[in-house]
Amino acid sequence: MGVHLDPGPIAEIVIDFPPVNAVPAAGWLALADALTEAGADPGTRAVVLAAEGRGFCAGVDIKEMQRTPGHDALLAANRGCAAAFAAVYDCPVPVIAAVQGFCLGGGVGLAGNADLIVAADDATFGLPEVDRGALGAATHLARLVPQQLLRTMVYTCRTVTAAQLHGLGTVLEVVAPAKLRGAARAVAEEIAAKDPTVIRRAKESLNGIDPVDVKRSYRFEQGFTYELNLAGAGDRARQAFVDGR
Repeated sequence: MGVHLDPGPIAEIVIDFPPVNAVPAAGWLALADALTEAGADPGTRAVVLAAEGRGFCAGVDIKEMQRTPGHDALLAANRGCAAAFAAVYDCPVPVIAAVQGFCLGGGVGLAGNADLIVAADDATFGLPEVDRGALGAATHLARLVPQQLLRTMVYTCRTVTAAQLHGLGTVLEVVAPAKLRGAARAVAEEIAAKDPTVIRRAKESLNGIDPVDVKRSYRFEQGFTYELNLAGAGDRARQAFVDGR
């Protein structure tokens, strides 16, 4: 259980927090560290970010927040998410997200900041934040869907399928779940065959021309999560989720 890094020219980082990959605060920081370590290795040419289990990531561990007195768990999770999302974006080599099953909340933060996405045909993407009394990762969802669909998904907490995102061009390929890891590695191998110096400069240049500063944008969103928590709405929604209401 945890975050596993398998280094190499194609480094593989695997999220494994059963049963649903709801990542605890420490797990987000471990993920950020793994991405930083992989990118810092001059032998790394691409990173595949994958997960064990039936879903890629269910977001933050809300139960951890509710069983921890005070606001420490909330603050740690928010800082951890910001660090992990930034580590995907800042990784000096391309990051390929291999997404299966559900990709929710923080999962969208990871996938949205990845350079490209390969998904299983059972994959769905969504932000249940409004139902959880929080906001965040619309910054990253905006990299995957058009503006009106983004707003609909935030307000209603509806999800979209991998096939829908493939139609929008933001998911590269949709495959059977059994073929997901192989398909992600195949794209990584195509990238890894290029001149590594050129690829690293390409990643740096593409980040440099991005129209949105994703790190600042996400921290702006998080400010509203803090406001909702101070107003009591955050705790009420999280407790309702834990209670199954």
